[in-house]
Amino acid sequence: MARKRVLITGAAGYLSRQLLPVFRERYDLVLLDRRKAHDIDGIIEVDLVNPDIDTYREYFKGVDAIVHNTRSTRSGVNTGAPRQWLKDRPLGDLEGYYVERDSLDMAYHVFRLAQEEGVTRVVTASSNHATDWYETKLHDGRMDSCDHTTYPLSDNFYGWAKIAYENLGFIFATGRFGRPVENIHIRIVVPRAVDGAKLASNQTTYKRDLAGYISERDLQQLYMKSIETPDIRNADGVPWHCFYGVSDNTRSCWSIANARQVIGYAPQDDSERVFADDIARFVTSNGRTAG
Repeated sequence: MARKRVLITGAAGYLSRQLLPVFRERYDLVLLDRRKAHDIDGIIEVDLVNPDIDTYREYFKGVDAIVHNTRSTRSGVNTGAPRQWLKDRPLGDLEGYYVERDSLDMAYHVFRLAQEEGVTRVVTASSNHATDWYETKLHDGRMDSCDHTTYPLSDNFYGWAKIAYENLGFIFATGRFGRPVENIHIRIVVPRAVDGAKLASNQTTYKRDLAGYISERDLQQLYMKSIETPDIRNADGVPWHCFYGVSDNTRSCWSIANARQVIGYAPQDDSERVFADDIARFVTSNGRTAG
C-alpha cells in the first residue's frame, strides 16, 4: 500500500506528540503549528486563524488526510469548565467566546482547504466536552452512558466550539458546497495517565478519569483507523462520524460501539488493569463513578 501523505495541525501539541512516533513510520507527514518546537523536526509555522488561506494553501496540496489537532488559546482565559460536575466549579469567562471563535475559524479554513485541494479525509480532535452537560447525570447515576446519538450540549465555550465544528464538518461531508469532505471527530476524554494518589480525595473525579482514560496505543489506533478505513458513510450515506476516544474501560460511561462497528476500533487497554495497583489502594467508595 502506498504511503499516505498526512498533514497534522497542532503538531507540537500534547496529542500530536503521542501520535508522531507511529505516524512517522507509517505516513509521509506535513507538520503545521503556530510555532516551532526545538525537539520536533520539520514543523512549519502557520497561523490557521489567518483568513487569507492562500498564504498557507501550498501545504495542503497533495495531501491524502488531515489530522486537525490544534485549537486557540489565550493566556489567562479559561474557555472550559473543569470538573463541571462539581458544585464549586468556577464561573466562566465571557472572553472565552472570542478565543474559541478562533478555533472554529481554524476548523473552517481546514475544511475549506481540504475541499478545494482534494483532500479525502479530515480527522479532528474533538472532546467529550461536546456532551459535558450530561456529566453530572453520568456520575450521580441518573444516566448510564453517552453515545454518538446523545444530543450534544455544553455550558462552556470550549464544548460549544467542539459541537460547532463537528456540525461544520457535517456540512462539508454532505457536499452542500461542492465535493464532499469525509470527516471523523474523536471526542477524546482523558489522554493521560490517571494519578490515583492525586485524585483519591475526590472519588467522583478519580472514577470519572478511569472511565475516560485512553492509552497512547489506543489513541494511535483510533486515529489511524479513522484515517485509513475506506468507507465511513453513515446510515444516511454521509461520510461523517463522532467517536468517543476512550480505551476498553470497565468503568466507561462513553460508548465506543459505533467506532467498533464503523472503523473496527479494537482497543487493547482497560484502565482497570493498567492502574490496578492504584485502584486497589485509592478507590474507597462503591459505585462506578459517584463517591
